Amino acid sequence: MTSLDKRTLEIFKHIVDAFFETGEPIGSKTLSSKLGHQLSSATIRNIMAQLEMFGYLYSPHTSAGRLPTDQGLRFFINGLLEQGNISFEEKQTIERICDNQGTSIDLLLKEASSILAGLSSCASLVIAPKTDQRIKHIEFVQVTETETLVVLVTTDGQVENRILRTPMGLPPSVLIEASNYLNHKLNNLTLSESIQRIKKELIGHKDTLNNLAYDLIEKGIGSWSKVGESESLIVHGQSNLLNDIENIQDLDRIRHIFSLLDTKENLMSLLEASIDAEGVQIFIGSENKLFEMAGCSLVISPFENSKGNVIGALGVIGPTRINYGRIIPMVDYTAKVITRLLDNN
Repeated sequence: MTSLDKRTLEIFKHIVDAFFETGEPIGSKTLSSKLGHQLSSATIRNIMAQLEMFGYLYSPHTSAGRLPTDQGLRFFINGLLEQGNISFEEKQTIERICDNQGTSIDLLLKEASSILAGLSSCASLVIAPKTDQRIKHIEFVQVTETETLVVLVTTDGQVENRILRTPMGLPPSVLIEASNYLNHKLNNLTLSESIQRIKKELIGHKDTLNNLAYDLIEKGIGSWSKVGESESLIVHGQSNLLNDIENIQDLDRIRHIFSLLDTKENLMSLLEASIDAEGVQIFIGSENKLFEMAGCSLVISPFENSKGNVIGALGVIGPTRINYGRIIPMVDYTAKVITRLLDNN
């Protein structure tokens, strides 16, 4: 991090604060007035030039004031941002709305996304496993000479069926062996937990299984992985982004964000990357190719299930001048509430 003296840091902070408040460039004369004319306009211009040289400021027009770059915002967030605390009332609202959803993970996450959008006045995102129910029973059933049906039943009564291509004349004993093996190993695990366990188990138990049973289980895992790896994306509050438009440039940025929210695959890859990290992650503008044109930021945090495994992430997306000091602790607190509620289920 570049070392700046106290006076330069103060000027920089005023510029960033003005950007958060209005989104407009601020000039040396305005800054001098804000500081009670303690510094002359010429002195402030020299400081601005130094900050521009470091890559923290830029001028949108030749004669305009200065705005922070994405690099400057990162510098500010990492070293100068004063995070606030969400209020007691906001904490109660988050807990009450989330806690009212009982044991349904889907409802819990939808409500968490909705409350985040409302409190942040931005758009909220939640990524979560599409299927995370516990497995009750698995069975292999031969339907033709070369096809076997995999039947997976979850504890809440959902049934998943997959057709596998299998060798002609597969003995019934192999189907029974594969079914018994999986039911013994996977009882009451979630689908994602089951896939992880069986992949590890097969490595150590290949010699103890009939080769045909081993191949059947391996094919079954491949068919379930497509279910276990499919995740849902919940988006709320897109209309909030229209509330803070000052000029045509703002409108163009919002259009890019809307387009971004429609490209589920790209967002999912970004959110999945955040799942591997600990705590709140912040993606700012051009730091990420996905946001380069949209001119937006994402504040996101992972959450865990009752086993302590990270299963999803939630966050807030909006223009780069979102209220980081307020939104970071809000996202962090909501993710912790979700983790606690999932741990109690």
